[in-house]
Amino acid sequence: MLRFIAGRLLQAIPVLWVIVTLTFFLVRLAPGGPFDTERAVSPEVRAALEAHYGLDAPLWRQYLDYLAGVLRGDFGPSFKYANRSVTELIAAGFPVTAELGLWALSIAVLLGVGAGLIAALRPRRWPDHLAMSAAMLGICLPSFVLGPLLALLFGIVLGWLPVSGWGLTPGDKILPALTLGAGYAAYLARLTRGGLLEMLSQDFVRTARAKGAGELRVLLVHALRGGLVPVVAFLGPAAAGLLAGSFVVETVFQIPGLGRFFVQAAFNRDYTMVMGMTVFFSTLIVLFNLLADIALVWLDPRLRGAAGQGGGR
Repeated sequence: MLRFIAGRLLQAIPVLWVIVTLTFFLVRLAPGGPFDTERAVSPEVRAALEAHYGLDAPLWRQYLDYLAGVLRGDFGPSFKYANRSVTELIAAGFPVTAELGLWALSIAVLLGVGAGLIAALRPRRWPDHLAMSAAMLGICLPSFVLGPLLALLFGIVLGWLPVSGWGLTPGDKILPALTLGAGYAAYLARLTRGGLLEMLSQDFVRTARAKGAGELRVLLVHALRGGLVPVVAFLGPAAAGLLAGSFVVETVFQIPGLGRFFVQAAFNRDYTMVMGMTVFFSTLIVLFNLLADIALVWLDPRLRGAAGQGGGR
């Protein structure tokens, strides 16, 4: 297992290097610059600003300096937030984004796995059709459509829940988390149903039924562990996607997370902020995928031999 984890981490190094390299050059190819929105900036002041942030150096020198900083965990200073580094801004906004992602993931798992269990218990009957129809609706509605609809219904028309802010009341977490987690709950429901139905058709399940085991016991004791393999495989990218997708939800519900920094950095051409956020979330994606792979190896004994040889799924 240690060799498997080490192999995964070594594979991630060139991936992260490619991401850093592409992001560094792509943000500089975009029209405009970090100081174009400043009012009445003279050429002398612009030159001083570029010298202060190292933008007057050749591009290859800027690239090497940035790589050296990333290796030290330093993403550089923000061009738009005076006297604050990108690392400080990420540390300030990430707890809110992480909490939102955690609530959304909890909702997605509870709703998705629960709906998948109900559908697998009653395949091709009305509970199955109802759960899968709701899942299809969740897949078809993107968060930037679902969020305003939920805010309009439960916040403005019914007045049950707040539609903006974070941490002011317990209810202000419900609509953002539901908006962010609904789409992933739909995918989890379909994956859970498919995985469980596949396991329920196996010979060892037929043997358990022949011995007199009830349908619920067969599902939870014999089929659930193997049936959740595709769910666990999806949870790694899903957890990272929840954090990245929170940018839209944070904007809709005015949540003070990382989304506001990233959106403002994109509009303001804040090079270091855009690159720092990209590298940070890319690293999180690698870690989440690694955790999902480890969980898969634990759930599926067939993968343990491959893991021992340094392979994987």
